[in-house]
Amino acid sequence: MYNQLDFKSGQELVEQYAPLVKRIARHLMARLPSNVVLDDLIQAGMVGLLEATSKYDPGKGASFETYAGIRIRGAIIDEVRRGDWTPRSVHRNGRRVSEAILRVEARTGRDAGDAEVAAELGISIDAYHALLQDSAESRLFSFDELSESDEDSPGEQFATDDPGPAQAVQGGAFQSALARAIEGLPEREKLVLALYYDEELNLKEIGQVLGVTESRVSQIHSQAAARLRSRLRDWQ
Repeated sequence: MYNQLDFKSGQELVEQYAPLVKRIARHLMARLPSNVVLDDLIQAGMVGLLEATSKYDPGKGASFETYAGIRIRGAIIDEVRRGDWTPRSVHRNGRRVSEAILRVEARTGRDAGDAEVAAELGISIDAYHALLQDSAESRLFSFDELSESDEDSPGEQFATDDPGPAQAVQGGAFQSALARAIEGLPEREKLVLALYYDEELNLKEIGQVLGVTESRVSQIHSQAAARLRSRLRDWQ
């Protein structure tokens, strides 16, 4: 644990990084329904920040901001999970889309297009886009939730105090597999993920970059998530 003689006190760290909590909460809020209250996310994020100030160990190499960001995001996601508002039909349809993408790509040997996935599902292209929109509006997507497992995700394992060797190896292997899967996405989907997660643009801003509507960006994001899940099925 850090020595308070060498590092700022917990209270000073909380005051300094409170804006980080708000930024992460607002960023995640863009993916959540309108009935979710921003203040609730911020409150959960502050709990994560407090945990970070007490558990941060500089000897592990990560900066405090990086470590705190993981804790904050994890605390907010946990809060969302506890109040799960996602209908089971949305989870079921998300799996159907991923499975359809997998079948099309296995058959054709290339990226599955919207029309091909819709045909595989036996629905119209408009109905397919509606499925993607429902998924985008009804759940929070993050890379560490791709497996939809009840076990700690690799991202959450990274934030724990002392992950064992097996966890560390598994987490590193998953991150490598995920990076390869992202690199293999169609260019537009890869760009949307980069703008959203790396550049932290919101959906409206990404739409302006791509010259499409915010709704279409949301659909592209959901399809990227479904494609990644289908390609990372061995980790599920």
